[in-house]
Amino acid sequence: MDRIDAMKIFVAALDEGSLAGASRKTGRSAAAVSRAIAFLETHVGVPLLHRTTRSIKLSEAGERYAIACRKLLMDLEEAERQAVGERSVPHGTLMITATVYSGVELLRPIVDAFMQQYPTVTVRMHLLERPVNLIDEGMDLALRITHLADSTLVAHRIGEVRRVVVASPRYLATHPRIAEPADLSKHPVIAMQHSGVDSWSFPPLEKSSVPRAVSFTPRLVVNSVRAAVASAVEGHGVTRVLSYHVAAEIKQGLLHIVLADAEPAPVPVHLVSPFGRLSVPKVRAFVDFALPRLRSEFARRAKDAQTPPEPPTPPRRGRVSAG
Repeated sequence: MDRIDAMKIFVAALDEGSLAGASRKTGRSAAAVSRAIAFLETHVGVPLLHRTTRSIKLSEAGERYAIACRKLLMDLEEAERQAVGERSVPHGTLMITATVYSGVELLRPIVDAFMQQYPTVTVRMHLLERPVNLIDEGMDLALRITHLADSTLVAHRIGEVRRVVVASPRYLATHPRIAEPADLSKHPVIAMQHSGVDSWSFPPLEKSSVPRAVSFTPRLVVNSVRAAVASAVEGHGVTRVLSYHVAAEIKQGLLHIVLADAEPAPVPVHLVSPFGRLSVPKVRAFVDFALPRLRSEFARRAKDAQTPPEPPTPPRRGRVSAG
């Protein structure tokens, strides 16, 4: 059996999550897929996969081998493209990753438009709430909303977002005023599972270097931005999200920003790719297509999420004297 062909089947199995998925993707029989994996395992002398009836899992040796396979196949694809003079023709499968919210709300419409313009390119979007190693997991591009630390990535800056604390006007009008971060401990908090379930950190006060940490027992914990925002809009408490998550709600007056003077520094937004991938036509074409659209969208949302006037002041308790 050809080793390169077997590697392609092996990587397809990893991308699809099963041998049956690899069979469908490659058009090979289930027996042919199994033979390809067995061929590679015999060649390297160690098991690459742990198999169950429904799924597969890489062995420790398989993880290292998968990284090498992906790199080799990428290099081979580029070499073949150069040899036949197709460097300028975008085609093939583009692998993109992002968080669930940004993938659905921002990237998906751009991907749809891109595929209409480039019918020879297909796209696989991996929407995950965890860090993704682009090289190890075979990704061409990622939309990242964070401070970048990996110098091996080529980054295209798109804009920035703020981390904001919000609540509905109705909620703010009927609950104690939130004037400083410590006041949050008196309020029901709607927390995000992956970003501060029982405490939030705020920048230090002037002349201090110690960040302010506010601990709380959340009233609601969710793993969905949409769920947190919807609950806040309905007046069930205070939540903390990124400004682009709630730009529309802020513009419509459904949510107000509180603690604007205690916001952390803005978080940069980048479209990133592994070094060398921009020379691949499908990647270059998508970057050129997506960058202006993403920049425009983030700029619009940044404008919509500007801090509005001071929210309603809660009514005073007790009797108010006349005149």
